[in-house]
Amino acid sequence: MADVGEVLMSVLSTIRVPKPGDRVHKDECALSFSSPESEGGLYVCMNSFLGFGSQYVDRHHARSGQRAYLHITRTRKAKKEDDNNSGSGHPPKKKPTRLAIGIEGGFDVEQDQYEEDVKVVILPDRQEVTSEDLATMPDVVRERVSLSMAGIMAADSVSHTLQVQQWDGEVRQESRHAADLKQLDNGVKIPPSGWRCEVCDLQENLWMNLTDGKVMCGRRYFDGSGGNNHALLHFQETGYPLAVKLGTITPDGADVYSYDEDDMVLDSKLPEHLAHFGIDMMTMEKTERTMTELEIAVNQRVGEWEVIQESGTTLRPLFGPGLTGMKNLGNSCYLNSVMQVLFTVPDFQSKYVSNIDKIIDEAPSDPTQDFKTQVAKLGYGLLSGEYSKPAPDPGDENGASEPRGDQIGIAPRMFKALVGRGHPEFSTNRQQDAQEFLLHFINMVERNCRSGPNPSEAFRFLVEERIVCQQSQKAKYTQRVDYIVQLPVPMDQATNTEELQEAEHRREEGDSSAPTVRAQIPFTACMAALSEPEILTDFWSSAVQAKTTATKTTRFASFPDHLVIQIKKFTFGLDWVPKKLDVSIDVPDTLDLSALQATGQQPGEELLPEVAPPPLMTPDVEVKGILGSHGNEEDDSLYSPLLSPVLDDSTVSQLCEMGFPMEACRKAVYYTGNTGIDAAMNWIMGHMDDPDFSAPLVLPGCSSGPGTTPTESLSEEHLATIVSMGFSRDQATKALRATSNVLDRAVDWIFSHLDDLESMDVSEGGRSAAESEGREPPPGPRVRDGPGKYELFAFISHMGTSTMCGHYVCHIKKDQQWVIFNDQKVCASEKPPKDLGYLYFYRRVAE
Repeated sequence: MADVGEVLMSVLSTIRVPKPGDRVHKDECALSFSSPESEGGLYVCMNSFLGFGSQYVDRHHARSGQRAYLHITRTRKAKKEDDNNSGSGHPPKKKPTRLAIGIEGGFDVEQDQYEEDVKVVILPDRQEVTSEDLATMPDVVRERVSLSMAGIMAADSVSHTLQVQQWDGEVRQESRHAADLKQLDNGVKIPPSGWRCEVCDLQENLWMNLTDGKVMCGRRYFDGSGGNNHALLHFQETGYPLAVKLGTITPDGADVYSYDEDDMVLDSKLPEHLAHFGIDMMTMEKTERTMTELEIAVNQRVGEWEVIQESGTTLRPLFGPGLTGMKNLGNSCYLNSVMQVLFTVPDFQSKYVSNIDKIIDEAPSDPTQDFKTQVAKLGYGLLSGEYSKPAPDPGDENGASEPRGDQIGIAPRMFKALVGRGHPEFSTNRQQDAQEFLLHFINMVERNCRSGPNPSEAFRFLVEERIVCQQSQKAKYTQRVDYIVQLPVPMDQATNTEELQEAEHRREEGDSSAPTVRAQIPFTACMAALSEPEILTDFWSSAVQAKTTATKTTRFASFPDHLVIQIKKFTFGLDWVPKKLDVSIDVPDTLDLSALQATGQQPGEELLPEVAPPPLMTPDVEVKGILGSHGNEEDDSLYSPLLSPVLDDSTVSQLCEMGFPMEACRKAVYYTGNTGIDAAMNWIMGHMDDPDFSAPLVLPGCSSGPGTTPTESLSEEHLATIVSMGFSRDQATKALRATSNVLDRAVDWIFSHLDDLESMDVSEGGRSAAESEGREPPPGPRVRDGPGKYELFAFISHMGTSTMCGHYVCHIKKDQQWVIFNDQKVCASEKPPKDLGYLYFYRRVAE
């Protein structure tokens, strides 16, 4: 052992003990989906705490020079007869008693299912050091290495920490009842354990009312588990609002629910409220799962839903390359469905999977934070077939379960954490809109593909909008880039109107046996609603210098290689509550959009003069720029922040009353030229997803937001981030100044002003596009074009009442066979429900 001891001594200075805040990647390889359960186990670098599978650890050693790795392997235990009784007087082992992973009472129940083997491995010779070996080594070596090993094993893994943080991110507010809660002096004292519901004797999910000390069971969950609603009924009888969940009380707090406010709340006076009934918070230990942990558990069962999942037949499981399932990370089915479809597109395969070795060789020192590396890792995981293997038998007692197609699959934890980072929705564990995620991901691809092939070009197309002033008959043509065709659903075109009316009438009469009838909408009616001219009633015409009526027609100025169609099923009711249209649409397998090709200016057609509408300024304010160190006489883009537009207060008020943010309402009225509530409402509906939707209104060209000055210094870190995307420092500066030095807004701004920036030097070679090509740059972004004939190759379906809940699955056509991808289940589809889809993906038919 002397040799190993000497080697350990030589690398001792590189071995670190994890500190609070260190990211410990001990359950997933940074470059593949290998884990401690995989063949070869996982090697965790004892300096950077990055994890690597056996196929990548030598590469990391060669690049980083690190030699000491903690090798973790897990093998599944044989199932015990009774795993529920620890025999030590503690709560059952399967029930988490603290929010931690890999230690006694931890949240991750999988720890109970595996035998774990841990040792230190020294590269390049892979010399092994066990805990027993360490006992014979010098004190300085034994202490440092043992502390590092224990620290790595005790630390929460990054994926678990993220998961719990995301649910804790549902910030609880202080209850309005907490400060002045009246407590009854009824002599009730609550024992430290042995609680039962005073009505039904249940011993779990118990809540103590903080007014009278009554202990009763909680609500019954949707699946029949939980309690019998006695604590809720007690509130309804007494009006006593606050209750604490027994078993969650620790010195750090507890779960407190306000029945009156119908939410989990904070109670800043909880220690004295508990002391009133004889409970000392400082001595209590957690024995029940918190509501946060229960939510995680419930959401991890989402993958078991059996709707639009062809549950009526036994589906044949499929395995192999391109047939890999994805684990549901708790409501991540929207992400799983979108990424399964994208990696059937050749552009994404060639960009990220064909080049995976080169991408991994060029990965930065922390590949977990690199977009290209994590997308390539995900794509390879889906297409290689390495993880497309049957999941281990969970030990069905009667052996009667039918094959369901469950796979080992891949868990896209790192990918989800990276693409969601900083996003108010995609960083959480809540359900999201698959269409919004698709656009968010395409936007990230755009940002990261300034140089080299850009796979999002496969979806990019130009839309031509033709507006004709009905008074002068003069026209105006504009073009914009888009990635998705949003198809309206004309409910008045349903072919089964009589059935719908009959069912509605029976429901109104209280007939509980009335069948659910789904509206049958012809696809041709949806296309007609898309293509027919739209009437603009408050159009400001530069030809007649007044408001008048105009028609707007939308056409394709280019046809993309791959076309995405979104059925606009999600809408708002009369009360502005989001709702989903229950419709069946006969979406065709082939599509010819040639008739919707844009024509451009017609022979003899006159164009509307290029004159701006009257400015929305107070007439007595002089429009004058502030020429600071960044302004000049020719390009004075720094307007005075003192200029304030005159907005129609009544329109702003109407919008605010509908629940939209004040600043968004002001912007809607400003950008639609005070032309009325309808125009402003349309603007709001079209801009609700903007990252700066509710940010203060800043006049175009004005870089000064509230509390800033035009000469404010810009963040060097923000500048470096934008320059790293392939833009010049001048372009980055312009973007940050236009968005009050906010990085996310600056990146969005720069991508929406590419035309304006083309004349500025791009960082590649320091020449403008025009100079480097020796000609004028093309107008607008690059698009592909070709015939408008398409065939359906995939669709994503949604179940549930809104995009914020429910479940997504996707169907993809592989070798002329439809395949259903339902998280970890991958099966041959017997009857793909093409009429119930939400997003449809077509590819161009080669002529």
